[in-house]
Amino acid sequence: MNLWWAVIATCLGCYLLKYAGLAAPRKVLDHPAVKRFATIVPVALLAALIAVQSFGQGFDGPRTAGLAAAVIALLLRAPFLLVLVVAAVVTGLLRITGM
Repeated sequence: MNLWWAVIATCLGCYLLKYAGLAAPRKVLDHPAVKRFATIVPVALLAALIAVQSFGQGFDGPRTAGLAAAVIALLLRAPFLLVLVVAAVVTGLLRITGM
């Protein structure tokens, strides 16, 4: 039963946090530091998620090569769908060849 209390408390906390964001005065939201924070945090969270999912279960050569191929495609300004295809193809080919 303690787990359910934790789930309920987390749900309530998330709701209150969302409400606080909606109820915040415009003056607070227009502050440059808040705008900068809101711009940077999603990028940092996504980068952390990618790092944990890529390297959280140990080193995997094909997965790392696919990630590197995706980074290169992004640096070459490829469309996002092409970036995904390049990463999947590189990872798949390396797994098929047994590397």
